[in-house]
Amino acid sequence: MNAALTALRAIVTREALRFVRQRGRFIAALVRPLVWLMVFAAGFRAALGLSITPPYQTYIQYETYIVPGLCGMILLFNGMQSSLSLVYDREMGSMRLLLTSPLPRWWLLFCRLVASTAISVLQVYTFLAVAWLYGIQMPTLGYLAVLPALVVAGIMLGALGLALSSLIKQLENFAGIMNFVIFPMFFLSTALYPLWKMAESSTLLRDICAANPFTRAVEMIRFALYAEPNWPALGWTVLAGLFFLALALWGYDPARGFLRRKG
Repeated sequence: MNAALTALRAIVTREALRFVRQRGRFIAALVRPLVWLMVFAAGFRAALGLSITPPYQTYIQYETYIVPGLCGMILLFNGMQSSLSLVYDREMGSMRLLLTSPLPRWWLLFCRLVASTAISVLQVYTFLAVAWLYGIQMPTLGYLAVLPALVVAGIMLGALGLALSSLIKQLENFAGIMNFVIFPMFFLSTALYPLWKMAESSTLLRDICAANPFTRAVEMIRFALYAEPNWPALGWTVLAGLFFLALALWGYDPARGFLRRKG
């Protein structure tokens, strides 16, 4: 147990130090959702009308609607960024050295997942603080209630990044695979528009968005920001996270996974 906790502390500290030294990563993670909030939302506000849907009790501005989706954007992009660092570590040899330790492989990967999730949650709260200064304020209790939702969503998206990193054998292939995953996952969700709005154009598109695990994560965050539970969204997010984590563990198994040829 002491060895496992030591490994957890060491991996989290290493990732935290790496994040602190990469200030551009923090700024980029913050600027991306802020551009959507302050620039794109101004243009979409007139084009996308919103009705009163749970958890909202009245009509809201479009900027208020997309805040949970932009929180999910931060978690999604940081999860993919974490997978990039895994590919880099594998090419440099440090990842292989880590996985040859006497501790279980699943625990080492889980430690990486905890570290990336902690960084993601920190970034989300920084974004929420800037949004609050911008005038988009949630119920006070919501800022505390959203923490478990952010952790669950961050672990699910981080596990997806882990699974994808086991597929990527070279750093040069990262951009193509990430774009194939990130943009469809983000745009085919309720991050920017509600499901009923999507159903107006295409029922098939609406069904695809409803099946997207990122949609469930965003809705879980949306309800949590108003201190309301969304049990179906929580259940689907947890199931998706367990599936992605199992896929990552299988992918990093040198005997059976995607990296078996690398040994």
